[in-house]
Amino acid sequence: MPDQDLPPYRRIADDLRAAIAKGKLAPGEKLKSENELKDQYGTTRVTVRKALSLLKADGLLISEQGRGVFVRQQPKVRLQTTGANFRERRATGMSNFTAEAAAQGLRARQEILSVGQVPAPAEVADRLGMPEGASVIVRRRAFFVDDEPMQLADGYYPAELFAGTPMEERRRIAGGVSALIEDPAGPLGQRIVRFVEDLEIRMPTPTEVDALRIPPGVPLARVLRSAQVEDGRVVEVLDSRVPCDRHAFQYVIDVP
Repeated sequence: MPDQDLPPYRRIADDLRAAIAKGKLAPGEKLKSENELKDQYGTTRVTVRKALSLLKADGLLISEQGRGVFVRQQPKVRLQTTGANFRERRATGMSNFTAEAAAQGLRARQEILSVGQVPAPAEVADRLGMPEGASVIVRRRAFFVDDEPMQLADGYYPAELFAGTPMEERRRIAGGVSALIEDPAGPLGQRIVRFVEDLEIRMPTPTEVDALRIPPGVPLARVLRSAQVEDGRVVEVLDSRVPCDRHAFQYVIDVP
């Protein structure tokens, strides 16, 4: 059989991977000890340890000091992008991520990490059509599902438009940022008519690894989304970073 040509640690890793995929090893379940697995597979602890290390690098297992090795909990959110979807989620008064998670039966929450004015980074300034270093308000947030960190999202907004509004306050905005942008009595009073999303896949930085608890070897998706209103101005740039082992992306494109 082809599997017999694989090194023993790979055969053990593949067997455990299949058990996880089929639900024989459930999320949160503790694996047998290295000694027990050694006896089960008729091999050495060194070989078992190499197999477990491979699955940890794949994001399937996690070690807990003094407790053992567990199947990693992996809540997954499908991020769907359509115009109708945005309006439907917008009507809930929740953030798009929170509404998406709730629609999939998941319990999501967000934390506002910081709010303040900063000089606009070059790529943000370019999308907002303003000089690099011009003042923007940045709202930094973290999103969780069942207490698992799922996303970091930094929203950038021109200070000349939103200074002195709830955008600068470190608290949730009623109805979300989109509600403030579209509020007829707000600073703009215009509907959002277009989103442009730039997607890149890369390895996470050490800071992202710590904040999102990303296992070794798991890449990160960065989505840079620009929101445009009726008069053509881009008024929001949202920089989101999500671990690729916890998200699926779906883009629905209506072709006229």
